Amino acid sequence: MARTDERFREAFNALLDYCATLAPGEQLPAELPLAAHLDVSRTVVRTALDRLQADGIIRWDGRDKTLLRQPGAADRLVIEAGQISAEELERQFLDWVLRFDVPPGTPLNVTELARKFRVPAYGLQEFLASLSRFGLVRRRPKGGWELVGFTRDFAVELSDFRMTLELNAVTHLVALPADHAIWPRLKELEAEHRQLADHLDSRFHDFSLLDERFHTAIGSVVQNRFVNEFQKVIALVFHYHYQWDKTDERERNKAAIDEHLRLIDALNRRNEVEALAAARDHLRTSKQTLLSSLRSNALA
Repeated sequence: MARTDERFREAFNALLDYCATLAPGEQLPAELPLAAHLDVSRTVVRTALDRLQADGIIRWDGRDKTLLRQPGAADRLVIEAGQISAEELERQFLDWVLRFDVPPGTPLNVTELARKFRVPAYGLQEFLASLSRFGLVRRRPKGGWELVGFTRDFAVELSDFRMTLELNAVTHLVALPADHAIWPRLKELEAEHRQLADHLDSRFHDFSLLDERFHTAIGSVVQNRFVNEFQKVIALVFHYHYQWDKTDERERNKAAIDEHLRLIDALNRRNEVEALAAARDHLRTSKQTLLSSLRSNALA
């Protein structure tokens, strides 16, 4: 994901610390091991090396990165506050896309978006490159970026993938020991669902947040880095689709609460067959609601 300017400054200062361990005339490592050492991308490493060369700390000539002088306190960058984190950039950008503030096919002006989201331009470039794997943005043939947007095909593919991930999570969950943290969490979520159901007439708008917490809790039992990346997009999309179509919102949310409670009951009884059936039925309903929501926005 995107690196904020604060992250770059931290990486640059860490690179200064590394340079301080070398003597003038010694070579810095290649970009890849430097990126691993600093826990940043090669793009950030190159930007930091450019800064070191501009400040006269190194001479960078192809693969040779020669230390000219040891850095001093004046070379360090101040860590500035006020810029959003990588996680907040992700949430704000997806919020912008999923509220349909811009139509599919819109060219993305990196300079303007960097200003809008309060991140440096190189950080936004990194973010867009990472987001492109989800299919929401793509590189333009002649350079720059374009918003692909949220389409019917995207919704269908995402829903089908969500089904695969969540059914796998259910299978994992029912096999967990009784002292696992998920069981008291499920009891809390069950109580929240019943409380919301009792006050649905005045609080049915609150369901989207509860739905997000519920599905996040189920998915949390699977520790898989690839799953975790896609869960972020899935959670946001299915959070927002409850806001896209207000038609029969109370009734749809009431039905979804009942489906959640059916799944929770099966999970608490460690009945994998019934839990998988309940999850499958609920996710099919959710998929149809998502497609209906897209139609209400003339996107399907």
